[in-house]
Amino acid sequence: MAKDTRDLLKKVRKIEIKTRGLSNHLFSGEYHSAFKGRGMAFSEVREYQIGDEIRTIDWNVTARFNHPYVKVFEEERELTVMLLMDVSGSENFGTVNQQKKDMAAELCAVLAFSAIQNNDKVGVIFFSDKVEKFIPPKKGKSHILMIIRELIDFKPESKGTSVAAALKYFTGAIKKRSTAFIISDFISPAFEDELKIANKKHDIVALKLYDRHEETFPDLGLIPMKDEETGLLMWVNTGDKQIRAAFETEAKRRNAVLQDVFKRTGVDYTDIGTHQSYVQPLMTLFKKREGRR
Repeated sequence: MAKDTRDLLKKVRKIEIKTRGLSNHLFSGEYHSAFKGRGMAFSEVREYQIGDEIRTIDWNVTARFNHPYVKVFEEERELTVMLLMDVSGSENFGTVNQQKKDMAAELCAVLAFSAIQNNDKVGVIFFSDKVEKFIPPKKGKSHILMIIRELIDFKPESKGTSVAAALKYFTGAIKKRSTAFIISDFISPAFEDELKIANKKHDIVALKLYDRHEETFPDLGLIPMKDEETGLLMWVNTGDKQIRAAFETEAKRRNAVLQDVFKRTGVDYTDIGTHQSYVQPLMTLFKKREGRR
């Protein structure tokens, strides 16, 4: 077996062990409540029993029989879960614990394992400024391991980012309503219209990855900075307070614009930094969704 293949399988195994454990212990129940909840086919009514939720009362039937009745819901069949993964150049950025792309690969793996434990199908779209690869949704562990292998080893043709192109492709390719996670730093040309259209048809969740040093510069004197997407090299004087302040202001403006887009399109989102564990932000997001059901 070639060394490259051996290394790749080692990495796959490492990610599998870590993310499978997480999805077993932490996420499968939370994922179930947050995404499957009561999506549900209404099947029958029965008499109210102590402990039933008030919101399940069927007021029409209750009025007719002068006695409280509740609706019984049947668990929806499996979901289709789509992972839209940004593989553009800027995902190679990371200064604290890991690069954004490593974190994205782990996030995808955790979500994929949580999904198959709940008997859901999982598919992936890798995108840069175009759709690089589409893996149609399927069930099963071997399918998930193939996805993880691709996540670790994928080499995109393009370096740019277009969230709009990914969303457009996704809306066209997946006909059945699905839950889709977009994993990206969202440093991309405008995509609000495409997001609005996609979120009407599907349930979209945005996981925004960022690195602290994309948002605030430490004082490191004169440093070379390369734009991973354009390849341009620039020398930046980080010792200059004004330059640092301008950089921070621009990052804040970008984040505010992004938050507005998610709010206007009704998309749930969370920020996950390369300096932190993604467990807490994911749990918080799942809980928030659960609370709204």
